[in-house]
Amino acid sequence: MFSDRILEKGSRVACGVQYHGGAYVGWQLQSGHKNSTIQGLVENAVSVVADSRVRIYCAGRTDARVHALGQVFHFDDPAGRSLKAWVHGVNGHLPKDIRILWAQTVPEHFHSRFSALSRSYRYMIVNTSISPALLYGLASWHRKALDEKLMNREVQCLLGEHDFNAFRASTCQSPTSMRNIISIEITRHSDLVFMDVKANAFLHHMVRNIVGCVIAIGDGRKEAGWLKSILLDKDRSKAAETAAADGLYLMNVEYPEEFSIPRTSDIFPLTIQNK
Repeated sequence: MFSDRILEKGSRVACGVQYHGGAYVGWQLQSGHKNSTIQGLVENAVSVVADSRVRIYCAGRTDARVHALGQVFHFDDPAGRSLKAWVHGVNGHLPKDIRILWAQTVPEHFHSRFSALSRSYRYMIVNTSISPALLYGLASWHRKALDEKLMNREVQCLLGEHDFNAFRASTCQSPTSMRNIISIEITRHSDLVFMDVKANAFLHHMVRNIVGCVIAIGDGRKEAGWLKSILLDKDRSKAAETAAADGLYLMNVEYPEEFSIPRTSDIFPLTIQNK
């Protein structure tokens, strides 16, 4: 499936990585947490295969306990290895809850973060009276019945470019809170409620803060129209609590066609996908 042809040294390589975030403090390297971050573990595995220190760059940092089906990162090959080595070789040095799914060469002007056109996230809620044992750590849980149709109507006010200051974490370091939501939809499949959202980029905790607000509407604690008022007020203190990290998945990162980057979530489908 992956070529054994040896790449030229210095070739830029893009990879798709899937991970279960439950055991980790997030993507980004943190002092004192090298072996409990996704970046630290992947960089170490890539460096072992390269036989030299390699720095990787991702499409979007994910928080502690957040999962990914379609994270993308890139690095410059310092050794001249094959794409097969960058998949199977790296996987051989990773824990089983982190897996490289594909690797391909890209032009030197490709950047996993700055070349991206959009990111897509899915949030999964189990809406049952008893919390599910088998989805523990893979979904959030809400006991009170949720009206997903009302929730879906309410989130449509977020479409387009807006100031999402009310939905950003106090620790968010972005110089601007303007973001463009391209699509957003809330659906139900039996006891599972999903929010799928696609935007040019996201603020820190933006998706989880939106979910916290729409849950408050869906279970009747807040009236219809409240989400729009929160958006317009731009005041985080007036919004609901941040939803749990467990239910959040980075599903896909979209790039210009010139780079031919695969949709990882199409290559490696899981049961949490319904489309």
